[in-house]
Amino acid sequence: MNAIKETNFNFPGQTNFYRGKVRDVYTIKDKYLVMVATDRISAFDVVLPEPIPYKGQVLNLIAAGFLKATDDIVPNWVIAVPDPSVTIGRICKPFKVEMVIRGYLAGHAWREYFAGKRSICGVNLPDGLKENDRLPEPIITPTTKAAVGHDEDISREAILAKGIVAEADYIQLEKFTQALFQRGIEIAAERGLILVDTKYEFGKADGKIFLIDEIHTPDSSRYFYKDGYAERQQKGGPQKQLSKEFVRQWLLDHQFSGKEGQQIPEMSIEIVKSISERYIELYEYISGNPFEKSEDQNISTRIEKNINDALILLP
Repeated sequence: MNAIKETNFNFPGQTNFYRGKVRDVYTIKDKYLVMVATDRISAFDVVLPEPIPYKGQVLNLIAAGFLKATDDIVPNWVIAVPDPSVTIGRICKPFKVEMVIRGYLAGHAWREYFAGKRSICGVNLPDGLKENDRLPEPIITPTTKAAVGHDEDISREAILAKGIVAEADYIQLEKFTQALFQRGIEIAAERGLILVDTKYEFGKADGKIFLIDEIHTPDSSRYFYKDGYAERQQKGGPQKQLSKEFVRQWLLDHQFSGKEGQQIPEMSIEIVKSISERYIELYEYISGNPFEKSEDQNISTRIEKNINDALILLP
């Protein structure tokens, strides 16, 4: 299947290269970042063995659309999107926390709640909630930004006490997070979706806070279908959702949760194809546009050419 697992480019002015779980990141002149969204997929902080066709294109285009739709709330790092799978932007110094915000009790928060916890990241939750219930109000549950391994839950109080983020900056991050989530909720609702939870990453450049990385993609967010949500919730059934949670659930069903010594289950062609179709489905729902598959026989050649053409235009 036509998918890009990794890249190995060498651009003019290239000063660094970093391979993340999903993205290959090239530093140019120590001023710009070129982020290539590959088709790798990760879950439980483990990169799975098979790439997912079109996943990188889906993530990159959704993120680009939402970054443009929220730049009136907070400036972002993007300078250009020269290819369906590539974003070029300014270098920012990242804050060492991810701002996770939740409007519903789902995923990790539900697993913690089900295990008996009634405080998540220092935020107290009432008794009697069911999986996927709407929370009384959205809650921010930050995580540390781990360079290697698992991100860890952390409270607002611990972030400030440890000096991970200065208080004035953290207060601003909270305000940006709440405003971005509200905008995301509104856009999702227009498309018949519920934005359940998501995460944002921020950085600083020239003393100014910027929104960085991706936003509102199925890798960073969870969506439910709005139609039928209340009925499914009343009956206690699972919610129909568009997110990476179905990948996590598939792994859990095959006794894999990222713990040491566990074997990653084999990913059949059918599983890979079904994951790809779910990513494309989310793109079409959230953008309101049909997905145009890039059918290039050599994706790497196309990407490299488009990046080189864009870099020529940068000062």
